[in-house]
Amino acid sequence: MSNLIAKEYKSFEAIKHVSEDGTEFWYARELAPVLEYVQWRNFAKVLERAILACKNSGYPVSDHFAEVSKTIEMPKTAIKQVVEFKLSRYACYLIVQNGDPRKEVIALGQTYFAIQTRRQEVADYFNQLDEDNKRLVIRGDIKQWNQMLAEAAHNAGVISDQEYAAFQNAGYMGLYGGLKVEDIHKKKGLKKTDRILDFMSSTELIANLFRISQTEEKLKKDKAATADAANEIHFIVGKEVRGTIERVGGTLPEKLPVPSKSITAIEREQLKKLKKSPHKLMLDE
Repeated sequence: MSNLIAKEYKSFEAIKHVSEDGTEFWYARELAPVLEYVQWRNFAKVLERAILACKNSGYPVSDHFAEVSKTIEMPKTAIKQVVEFKLSRYACYLIVQNGDPRKEVIALGQTYFAIQTRRQEVADYFNQLDEDNKRLVIRGDIKQWNQMLAEAAHNAGVISDQEYAAFQNAGYMGLYGGLKVEDIHKKKGLKKTDRILDFMSSTELIANLFRISQTEEKLKKDKAATADAANEIHFIVGKEVRGTIERVGGTLPEKLPVPSKSITAIEREQLKKLKKSPHKLMLDE
């Protein structure tokens, strides 16, 4: 999640471990105090319910709740061996789902580990997808982030339709070297009713997703209070993303090829397949 992590999620990141093969995991005895469980016996009850939920879901318990021993220091320099668990993201998600719902940190944990679990699922499958399905996945993410961006812009003073259009133009101009929405539309040879984002490759969509997500965060971080300030932030972020693409030797977004098929058309095809198939398609969720 890097710099996209909300401040309130930092406590979960701080206790995250990464194994030699790159797998992320958490220790139960480190997670307990973060979730505001002072006594282990109270947390153990939550742990038991989570293990049962894992078993009932059909997943091997040992894959998600790996039991290990841990040495802790006792008074007078004595030591004691206690039971510890290495927890997967899914295990942590089950724990917070079974935790005390009255705790604010439990609600934060539910969001954090759900996001983490879903992100890993996408990452696991993403490289196996063809270009059209990659576009579908990223476009779905952009829809969610655009809603958050619109809210952040509104809170910053971008109120009217005209102001929001100017705000959107500012971001595109930064990322596309001065090109406005209308210019990009013409460059791609799109019809008036076509949406620009529906005619982007996965590479171009990723660049725009980064622009959108980083702008949303910076608007809140900088506490932008006027439409002009919001526009400037959007332009600067877009320009920074463009600069990154240039520095790594990537293809600038306006020079990327335009897909022949829109994402809307791909979605229609997926829906037709879903109706014909008894199995639910992952990308139709």
